[in-house]
Amino acid sequence: MSQGYLALEDGTVFPARSVAAPGVAFGEAVFTTAMTGYQETVTDPSFAGQLVTFTAPMIGNYGVDDARLESSHPWAKAVVMRRCGGLAWAQWLSSHGVVALEDVDTRKLVLRIRAAGAMRAAAVADASELDHVAALELIGQQPAMEGQALVSAVSSVAPAVFNEDGRVRVAVVDYGAKTSIMRRLRQAGAAVTVFPHAADPDDLAGFDGVLLSNGPGDPEPLQAEVEAIRSLLGRTSVLGICLGHQLLGLATGHTTYKLPFGHRGANHPVLERATGRVLVTSQNHGFAVAPSDAREATYVSLYDGTVEGFDYPELNARSVQFHPEAGPGTHDAWPILEGWVESLEAA
Repeated sequence: MSQGYLALEDGTVFPARSVAAPGVAFGEAVFTTAMTGYQETVTDPSFAGQLVTFTAPMIGNYGVDDARLESSHPWAKAVVMRRCGGLAWAQWLSSHGVVALEDVDTRKLVLRIRAAGAMRAAAVADASELDHVAALELIGQQPAMEGQALVSAVSSVAPAVFNEDGRVRVAVVDYGAKTSIMRRLRQAGAAVTVFPHAADPDDLAGFDGVLLSNGPGDPEPLQAEVEAIRSLLGRTSVLGICLGHQLLGLATGHTTYKLPFGHRGANHPVLERATGRVLVTSQNHGFAVAPSDAREATYVSLYDGTVEGFDYPELNARSVQFHPEAGPGTHDAWPILEGWVESLEAA
C-alpha cells in the first residue's frame, strides 16, 4: 500500500492510502449517502466519469458477489472511503483497475463538496509519482461534467434479447441501463429486448412498452435522443427512469440543470402530489428537471423541489427521477415497474 491523496480543483488536498489499483484517476468528485450497495454503485453506468466518495464509515465489509453487478465492470473512475472494510473488496477493485483510497476524512470532503459543489478532481494512488501541483494542473485540463454527452460510451452497441418469455414485450433504451432494471422487468412478466441509445423510434414503436433507462452525463446535449423520444410519444407506452425521466422532460418542453452536488443515496424523500404520500427513494443523478407546478409533474423532491416524476395520460407516457428497481435501496417505489407491466398487459 502506498500513500496517495485526493485533490480537488479548488486546491483542497486530502491525504489517503491506496488500497487497490495503482495510477491516477481523473473525474468529477461526488458522494453517495447509501450505507450498502457499494458493488452496485461502482458498476452503475450512471457513475461514469466520477470519483465516488462513500459517506458510510466502512465500505466493503460484506464482501463481493457477481450477482450484485449492475453491469459487466465498474464505471466509477475511483472509490474514496474512510475505511476499506474487507480484503475481498480491495482485491476486486484492484482486479478491475480501479483506484481506491482509504483513510480519507470523508466527512470533511463531503462538507467541502456540499459547500463548493461537485468539482473536477484526481485520485492519486502514489503521491511519489505525481505531486499536488502537477495534479492540480492536470485537473484543470479535464472537461467539466456540464455539457458532457456520455451515453454513447456506456450504451450497448446493438439490440440484444435479455429474455424471450413474457406476457408483454418491452424495449429498454440503454442510455446506461442497470441490469437490475431488466431483471425486475423479467420478474414482472415482461419479455425484454435492450436497444442502443440511438435506437430508431420506428423499431421501438412496435413494442408494448418502451423503458427509457438511467445513464450518465448531461441530458441537454442529447438532442438526437430527445427528438427520438418526441417522435415515439403517443405510439406506445413509455416509462422513463432517471436520465430517461430528464429526456422525457426535455422532449415535452421542460428544462434541466446541473445540481450543486447531486442526489445520490438511498434515503431521498419524494412527495407524490396526488396523494400526499412521501416515498423514501434511491437516487443517483447530478442533473435534474427544474421545479414546475405543471399538472404533469407528479412527484417532487422534498429537498429542493425539483421534478421527480411526470405523467402524460394523453401521450401514454410517465417517468420517475428515482430508481424503482432499488438496486440498492428502499422498496417504496417497487410497485411502479410491476404496475407499468400490468398496465401494458391490460391495454
